[in-house]
Amino acid sequence: MNKEDFVKQYAVERQNTNSVKWDGMQAKFGENDLLPMWVADMEFKTPEAVREALHARIDEGAFGYSFTPDTYYDAYFTWQKERYGIELHKEWVRFNPNVVQSLSNLVQLLTKPGDAVMVLQPVYFPFMDVIEKNGRKLVVSNLIDNHGHYELDLDDMRQKMIDNQVRLMIFCNPHNPVGRVWSAQELEDVLELCRQEQVLVISDEIHHDLMIDGSQFTSMLNIRDGFYRDNLVVVDSPSKTFNLASLWNSHVIIPNPQIMMRYDAYQERMKNPGGCLLGQVAGEAAYRHGTEWLEGLLETIADNYHYVRDELKKELPEAVISPLEGTYLAWVDLSQLVANEDLQTVIQDKAKLAVDFGDWFGEAGKGHIRFNLATTPANVHQATKQLIQAVRAYQE
Repeated sequence: MNKEDFVKQYAVERQNTNSVKWDGMQAKFGENDLLPMWVADMEFKTPEAVREALHARIDEGAFGYSFTPDTYYDAYFTWQKERYGIELHKEWVRFNPNVVQSLSNLVQLLTKPGDAVMVLQPVYFPFMDVIEKNGRKLVVSNLIDNHGHYELDLDDMRQKMIDNQVRLMIFCNPHNPVGRVWSAQELEDVLELCRQEQVLVISDEIHHDLMIDGSQFTSMLNIRDGFYRDNLVVVDSPSKTFNLASLWNSHVIIPNPQIMMRYDAYQERMKNPGGCLLGQVAGEAAYRHGTEWLEGLLETIADNYHYVRDELKKELPEAVISPLEGTYLAWVDLSQLVANEDLQTVIQDKAKLAVDFGDWFGEAGKGHIRFNLATTPANVHQATKQLIQAVRAYQE
């Protein structure tokens, strides 16, 4: 499906629908008259097959206790195998309402209060929340910023692991917000370092279907034919790919049977919920029938990214937009144009945009904004125009 047909068929107005992104701006930004380019969801309906499957299940009329059917595993496993060569097994997989809940559970399970947990900043801010709010010590290694292209600092990671006796790392691939899709060699470097320093790894791969401009995703599960799986837990979900976040269905993949036994005991002790019936109905339909829809979405995101990149290069050449390899989130460095203390005023008060500000993602994000591209070209064009005008006015 090309982007024109995709936008025409699937674009949807979300204002006045209890949307956090549109109707929740008052709570977050103190006003509602902004163009929202922040929360990582979309202005696109889910695939038609997903809505049909949900209607059919709702028409059955009964919503008592349910378990995950084998057809769900089959659809999910086939998707992962055919697209990425990931071989999964039913005994490796458990369910949670969402990935952040999974991360919180795993931090509690795999570490003790006071233990050190590492992240690579700038990074999705709930990573820090689930560490600090669970009473663990946050250890930060900053990615190396080479004019918008981010790289790992393995020496810094190793030294901080040693100095802080790090027990766990939460890794992000593709990396939110900087848009990197880590190469197989980079992933092996991280996994080998963690093996040597006895650091467990959680890999958040929720954005792995969102490959832009020919990028190729590799799961940590596949590095060296699974050599590192015993030291690894992977979390993902169909929610980011197919705009299903409110249907509460995500996966926890634990190949190590000893860790799985501990995980199951923890879930039972805490009485934590698993996945959601309707979320799994939607996810199964998406995995079976969502390929054409996803192709249209990715073409739309790529086109939106190219537009923002080219307009900023032309109109604000000192702005740096990171290469978008994966996710639908543009990462824009405005530090050479706007003082960090003025950034919110310029973006929110002058440009009238709601964005994720870079310092939400850690100190390394200062001077940046995260800009959601999973929306209509009209929204992207308007937001880009407002951004350029506000920054120019600030400079005059």
